[in-house]
Amino acid sequence: MNKKFSKILTSLLIVVMFFTVIGLTLKDVVKDVNLGLDLQGGFEVLYQVEPLNEGDEIDETAVKSTASTLESRVNVLGVSEPNISVESEDRIRVQLAGVEDQQEAREMLSTQAELSIRDVEDNVLLSGADLVQGGASQNFTETGDPMVSLELKDPEKFREITEEISKRPSGENLMVIWMDFEEGEDSFAEEVKKENPAFISAPSVSGPINSSDVMISGGFSGEEGLKRAQNIAALLNAGSLPVKLTEIYSTSVGAQFGEQALDETVTAGLIGVAIVLLFMIAFYRLPGIVAAVTLTVYIYLTLVGFNSISGVLTLPGIAALILGVGMAVDANIIMYERMKDELRIGRTLKAAYKKASAQSLWTIVDANITTLIAGVVLFVFGTSSVKGFATMLLLSILMSFVTAVFLTRVILSLLVKSGYFSKKFGWFGIREKDRFDINKGKEIEDLSTPWDRFNFVKHYKKFFAFSIATIVVGAIILSIFRLNLGIDFTSGTRADIETDGAGNVEQVEEELESMGLSPESITTSGEDTVIAKFTKHLSQDEVTEMQSTFSELYGSNPMISTVSPVIGQELVRNAVFALALASIGIILYASIRFEWRMALPAVVALMHDAFLMIAVFSILRLEVDITFIAAMLTIVGYSINDTIVTFDRIRENLRKIKVIRSEEEIDMIINRSLRQTLTRSFNTVLTVIIVVVFLVLFGSSAIFNFSIALLVGLISGVYSSLFIAIQLWGILKKRQFNKSDGELTVYEEKDKDDEKILV
Repeated sequence: MNKKFSKILTSLLIVVMFFTVIGLTLKDVVKDVNLGLDLQGGFEVLYQVEPLNEGDEIDETAVKSTASTLESRVNVLGVSEPNISVESEDRIRVQLAGVEDQQEAREMLSTQAELSIRDVEDNVLLSGADLVQGGASQNFTETGDPMVSLELKDPEKFREITEEISKRPSGENLMVIWMDFEEGEDSFAEEVKKENPAFISAPSVSGPINSSDVMISGGFSGEEGLKRAQNIAALLNAGSLPVKLTEIYSTSVGAQFGEQALDETVTAGLIGVAIVLLFMIAFYRLPGIVAAVTLTVYIYLTLVGFNSISGVLTLPGIAALILGVGMAVDANIIMYERMKDELRIGRTLKAAYKKASAQSLWTIVDANITTLIAGVVLFVFGTSSVKGFATMLLLSILMSFVTAVFLTRVILSLLVKSGYFSKKFGWFGIREKDRFDINKGKEIEDLSTPWDRFNFVKHYKKFFAFSIATIVVGAIILSIFRLNLGIDFTSGTRADIETDGAGNVEQVEEELESMGLSPESITTSGEDTVIAKFTKHLSQDEVTEMQSTFSELYGSNPMISTVSPVIGQELVRNAVFALALASIGIILYASIRFEWRMALPAVVALMHDAFLMIAVFSILRLEVDITFIAAMLTIVGYSINDTIVTFDRIRENLRKIKVIRSEEEIDMIINRSLRQTLTRSFNTVLTVIIVVVFLVLFGSSAIFNFSIALLVGLISGVYSSLFIAIQLWGILKKRQFNKSDGELTVYEEKDKDDEKILV
């Protein structure tokens, strides 16, 4: 076999190898993905750890002990891979994905589990301290009814207590067994009158009992009673909590909500990605086919990497995976566009590939690092689904770099070096008649582009005027309508109630009023979902009642999120801080890699994009929640990505002229750089917009606002990068030039080993 076909065969074998591995393992990889609450149902709760008794102190030992006790309780529920983490010195977050009975799980987590045996006057006879740790068990009476057995530390003490109780008159000779008796709120005299009293049971004592065990029966009947007996035994064995837990944030998602959201979002994403791949093949021919292969590998490797770090996939996480396709596409487009330019000036295929590969590498690195900064900030300051989004975003950046830079170059290098395509320029989207003779000294800047008739600098005032007008109008609208802030920022409770087509707003409102709940607003989403918002933080009992009522009425648990004022204020503070920190990080990086005159306009453009997104959400009255911040920071990354690519071309063009001798040369550099990179900018943002549009149209309603924010930001991002940031750099550069002596040296070249770009 000759060398030509051996390299083609090698590239084909690499592709076959990857696709074989993907085909054989994809099913298991997908199955091993840990789905978050919003994709499989379950609930998440953030507890504030507070002292149990006045004067007690909360220390690290108490918090860790509480987390350990909660973990023991969760294990009883049989939840697969629960996530219980200590978030700070006084907070514990519990995430239980896939839990079937959320009400049972919630009660088991938050109950104090302090058992006490009292007399009818509520005096303590025995407490949890008198029980053997781990000595509780669920058994059955002789008649087959459930009961709970407790092992005592001191049987003699129990004999003395029962002897004393047995001497009391009938009706007073009772041992009242309580779980979590609350002084001042509970009393036997009041509870005994109720149909469902708060105490477990109240057996009468007719004589002293000589036993090392206490048998609790009479308060359990049927399946509910059996489950209650099992839970009490499990709680006692897990141990009582050494602290008080106050719920300050929670969210619960029904399994039906999660399954539907997963199906809709994955389907929409796959359709969008498929269209992107077809676009790449149609526009870039052979390199487009290589890109389709590497993008498929990228998605597979990202999932494998996500599983290896035990990541939890959320709805925004799926969006990050799909949007990562855009970053991987961008890395390919940067090189392919450069390769087409090198072919047009007359270079051979091998020379064009080598030149394009070298020239595009640092552009890709710079563009990815700026997005990486936004991802790291999201991961550090994000919570729950936002952290899941950030994890997937960071992994996507890494994997897109590995596949789009290294794998693409390996496969394309083999195809180019085979020699088979040396004269077949049509395979790379170039017609022979469009190529120049390189011996005639043609350079890339001499090539014509579809944008040559546009003088971008000439109209910079129009761009600025349009942006200023947009900002002013947006500010006016924002001052009038304000933002439609979600409960993440305002605190309160939101309930998404799936009516399954059987109910309506009026019926849901009537049911809520019957529970004593009056929503601040009640709206519909889609055909059969009613959204009720409350300004107050609903209690655990109110949430439980709402879930059981609507589950019985419509057949599915509503999705309920509650946020306390403390958490709402923290989220606002963290969101502002995250945006500021990301901007500072980008300014520092861009200043180091380029110059401050490029970094400052880049961040001004980012602020422009952020404000425009806020204004659009105000006009459309779309809800602003924590995922909006994730979308905003993602756009920060994408927008700076586009700006960096254009600035990189400006730097390259400055290197060629070395010295600026007039303002017209600065205008020429801007126009030339924009014309050379505009096709790449449009193609990149188009591929991402395709995916986002499908997420908006066919994705889950749970990420509709998130997708809209991305769509607005992408369009604004490409506009601000090209027509705001670059033009501002031109103004700053002209001021620098005017302070010089008629010559501004932007590039020094002492010798091959000692050269410096000054820009």
